[in-house]
Amino acid sequence: MKPIIAIAGRPNVGKSQLFNKMLGKTISIVQDEPGITRDRIYSECEWTGRRCLLVDTGGIDEDITDPIKAMAQVQVRKALEEASLILFVVDIRAGITTQDEQIAVELKKLKKPILIVGNKADNLAIENESYEFASLGFGIPFCISALHGTGVADLMDKMFAILKIDKSDKEDNDFPRISLAGRRNVGKSSILNVLCGEDRSIVHNTGGTTRDNVESAVKLGGRNFTVTDTSGLRRKGKISEKVEFYSTIRTLQAIEESECVILVLNADEGITNQDLKVAEQIQKARKSSIIIVNKWDLIEEKCKGKKQLILEQRKKWLEDIKGIIYFLSSSPILFTSAKTGKGFDKLRSTVEQVLSEYNKRIDTPIVNKMFREAQEMRPAPSYKGKQLRIYFACQTSSAPPVFTVKVNSTKLIHFSYERYLENYVRKSFGFIGSPIILNFKNNKGDDEEKPGGMLKK
Repeated sequence: MKPIIAIAGRPNVGKSQLFNKMLGKTISIVQDEPGITRDRIYSECEWTGRRCLLVDTGGIDEDITDPIKAMAQVQVRKALEEASLILFVVDIRAGITTQDEQIAVELKKLKKPILIVGNKADNLAIENESYEFASLGFGIPFCISALHGTGVADLMDKMFAILKIDKSDKEDNDFPRISLAGRRNVGKSSILNVLCGEDRSIVHNTGGTTRDNVESAVKLGGRNFTVTDTSGLRRKGKISEKVEFYSTIRTLQAIEESECVILVLNADEGITNQDLKVAEQIQKARKSSIIIVNKWDLIEEKCKGKKQLILEQRKKWLEDIKGIIYFLSSSPILFTSAKTGKGFDKLRSTVEQVLSEYNKRIDTPIVNKMFREAQEMRPAPSYKGKQLRIYFACQTSSAPPVFTVKVNSTKLIHFSYERYLENYVRKSFGFIGSPIILNFKNNKGDDEEKPGGMLKK
């Protein structure tokens, strides 16, 4: 396991900005107000061939009455407990505060290597103010400017030297990526906690608790995955705060970077228009998918445990999903309860199956035979006296599966026949939980081409 380096300090001293600068990319949301970061945000950090896990934490604050902020403090303490090295970030411009002194006392009790980092040291005059921080008991701060990047490279050299981390060969840790997507308050964070076996994400009945994407390494069925808990997507008209705007961008990025997206629905509320919007984002990204109807324990309670009533509710849900989210109709549907853990035993095997289907390749002779059969079973309707003919077909890529189909004229392809061919491919080869993309090209080799996979009436 890679050494873990935790970035800690009071709120609004630039921890997330330093985290992003050290990674060379934007992971944590940065906003000029305290309390933005709530969960532990992990990311692999590599510097001159040496690697570690870097953790961004919420600001340490003892005076907490808000329940969500109190849970964020629990996340901070967990990060500090597992860290091999702690970067104690202070604001040079602000000078020593009472909070800094309280945090210093707490950090000393951990008896771990601690490197005090003086942020916002944008010039030599300000840097000279850093000597007063030596009174905290960790020596003179290592001065940097996370905003401008000044001193960050030297800081990274220093922290790897403290941990005596040598250069190592690149590890094969590119685990398949899964993201939990859905609207607010459907139980995504609770699901991640069930999969991790610990409280990895903050869970509260207030919508919008998760702001940053929270990644965790999870073992499912003996295989490692990277699972991302995303913030709940809201309608554009509802996104008023900058923090929510950036949370939405992070969610869409997580979907784009995933191989499989788990769409989480709330069993107690039915399918909403926002659920449909999230599903459309998954379709647009052309990712494999699984649909989870979470909080099923609430349905069982309403049905008072009567099996017949529960089965009727399940049947209604299946019909609603197939009818409303029809474009994800091939996605496996699971009924779960993050509260009781029910239904998650099937998730492990389902993820394996869907990813296998998403990456599956079919030999060209078999593909050609299937398309000939499809054409014989149901010839395409004629248009202005001409009829579509398929000459050749092959699978040109996987993840997602893409089929190139050569025809006499792409102008003769009607959306209904394209849908028929897509369904015939699925009937023949499966591709459970995966989108199927048909790209049509003229057999004569001219520049006319019709990309498939976006059927519209």
